[in-house]
Amino acid sequence: MIPAPRTRTSPQRLLSGYAAGGFGLLVVGLGGWWFTAALGVMVHLGLLEYFRLAQFKGIRPASKTTLVLVQLLLITTQWAHGGDAVGVGLAADLAEAVLPISGALICGWLLLQPLTGSIADIAASIFALFYLGFLPSYWIRLRDLTDPALAPRLAGWLGHWPGASSGMVLMLMACLLIVATDIGSYVLGRRYGRRPLSPISPGKTLEGALGGLGCAVLLGAGFGLLLGWNWGWAVGGLLGAVVAVFALVGDLTESMMKRDAGVKDSGDLLPGHGGILDRIDSYLFTPAAFYTVVTLLAPLLR
Repeated sequence: MIPAPRTRTSPQRLLSGYAAGGFGLLVVGLGGWWFTAALGVMVHLGLLEYFRLAQFKGIRPASKTTLVLVQLLLITTQWAHGGDAVGVGLAADLAEAVLPISGALICGWLLLQPLTGSIADIAASIFALFYLGFLPSYWIRLRDLTDPALAPRLAGWLGHWPGASSGMVLMLMACLLIVATDIGSYVLGRRYGRRPLSPISPGKTLEGALGGLGCAVLLGAGFGLLLGWNWGWAVGGLLGAVVAVFALVGDLTESMMKRDAGVKDSGDLLPGHGGILDRIDSYLFTPAAFYTVVTLLAPLLR
């Protein structure tokens, strides 16, 4: 079955997309607590949409408790990775402890309610903590990287720009790889797409997914050479492939939740785009994978 052709992008959709992109560039450039605050707002709005989807299925997650604990997770992550030397050790220990302690608190809260929580209630709440708390916290870890050896060719240039760092460059790289994946999937899928990728998202095709993967690999290889890494083209291409795969997983995960809840969009906050989750789904699983690969390969990159 050939997927139905996509409709033309509306001016309203383009305008809200440009506004969101401009705001994203601003907060990434500012970094630090400004970035964490902006991420916290987006995560909070995404959680509200997630809980709405869960409630459509008759699930009663620990909404208020999870909303608070997710913000605590983001705050402690920024404190641990973006602070001065004094107190960083304590902050790092606290940040590592927030996730398991938060999970226990959510379980305790649900189990002590007059109407005891079910397995589904606990699972939905814990997944919310992981999906929209722990995973996005890796954007903070990535933005707060300061090792100049991670961008050797740009190290001198970064020193002349307040707030600029290798973490900012790597975060922009990760975001642009996600954009390249989306554009490649859309353009090549629309032109050559014939075989549906998954019944979860009928509009996506295997050809589109491969097109997105190819675009991300090519852009990643270019970034690797630009940043001056050893084996830059190979490492950059690997990062492009990792981002493309995890962006697709994030997209399909959110599509599955909407399909299961019986809704077309997660919300209507962004004109022409749907809800916050509809826009950030590809940005949830990717930072943890990108950050892990970069930090593991850091000795090779130098």
